[in-house]
Amino acid sequence: MNVWIALRVALRSLSKNTLRTALTALGVIIGVGAVIAMVSIGEGAKVSVQASIDRLGTNVIMAFAGSTMRGGAHGGVGSTSTLTDEDAAAIARECPAVQYVSPGVRRPAQVVYGNRNWSTNVNGNGHAYQYIRDWPMARGSFYTQRHEATAAKVAVVGATVVKNLFPDVDPVGVTLRISNIPFRVIGVLSEKGSNAFGQDQDDVVMIPYTTAQKRLMGITNISAILVSAKSSGQVQEAVRQITSVLRRRHRLQPGAPNDFFVRTQLEFSETASESNRIMTLLLGSIAAISLLVGGIGIMNIMLVSVTERTREIGIRMAVGAKRGDILLQFLIEAVVLSLLGGIIGVATGIATAKVITWLAGWPTLVGVQAILLAFGFAVLIGLFFGYYPARAASALNPIDALRYE
Repeated sequence: MNVWIALRVALRSLSKNTLRTALTALGVIIGVGAVIAMVSIGEGAKVSVQASIDRLGTNVIMAFAGSTMRGGAHGGVGSTSTLTDEDAAAIARECPAVQYVSPGVRRPAQVVYGNRNWSTNVNGNGHAYQYIRDWPMARGSFYTQRHEATAAKVAVVGATVVKNLFPDVDPVGVTLRISNIPFRVIGVLSEKGSNAFGQDQDDVVMIPYTTAQKRLMGITNISAILVSAKSSGQVQEAVRQITSVLRRRHRLQPGAPNDFFVRTQLEFSETASESNRIMTLLLGSIAAISLLVGGIGIMNIMLVSVTERTREIGIRMAVGAKRGDILLQFLIEAVVLSLLGGIIGVATGIATAKVITWLAGWPTLVGVQAILLAFGFAVLIGLFFGYYPARAASALNPIDALRYE
């Protein structure tokens, strides 16, 4: 039997039971649509998280103070005072692969302006922080090395703080109070959005780290050192140099563990990518179950079709059709059924992804790979679950088939 003839016969047979064909294809439609929608959610989340990590800045390296160990419990990163201003200065001076260095401290605080107040994060950073994070100003200017050297009471505010504390006022030039200490606002940062951990990066007030140390916190140590390598190719070399400098300054013996932690943007990116890959596979696998159920529906309907068309099969065999022709005919019917479901399912999946983005605001990304994967899986489902009914049809005895009522 010619394949094109078998295809016409399959389409004619399926069109005789339109409702049954539609209901059978519905399982494949839902399965393919679910696979594409779920994978698109995973891919969209992956792109969104990577974009958040990229917003940290270019070639960023972070050195954190070590952790305490009390009663068998770790106090967490930064719970000890192992980093100092001199450590940051030594990194800037002795690490050729490093371009910018910014010491940092941080604490939550209540910020007051007029009759408004807002609880936010107050970050004390060096004047190079803006360049490390690649964070342009919306208005005004960032504080300078002179502000840092004199522990000046100046502040730069994020977009979220502006919305909640200065809804009707240009904040540049006004005075706000942090822990009852007046600070003059000299600039407004451009919007960054949420980071990879869902935290609002714009909900921040930045002041010189020396000001935070002396006027707000009464400390001499720092909790972190933010560093930018000169190029992406020098990140690992910069990490090696930073580690070497800090170990030497902290007088750590060979083999002794570090009393600090050094992390790179690449590590965060790899961790996030792996997490999103697992999530995408999980979502796709769950959705693929519905596609499997659709395949079982195809096999069930094809078995019913073989039973209903037993006499037709007998007549075809009597006029010269071979067992291979009967096998091909029913196999093509199953594949056509899954193909129709696959085509509609692809459109349904793309539309579902768009609706999810529109209603829930979740980022989605429909890739060609996901479409080909879902569509190819639908075809394989048709072949796999259609083979048994097709083989059962081709195995019928022509005489018994002709006598069947």
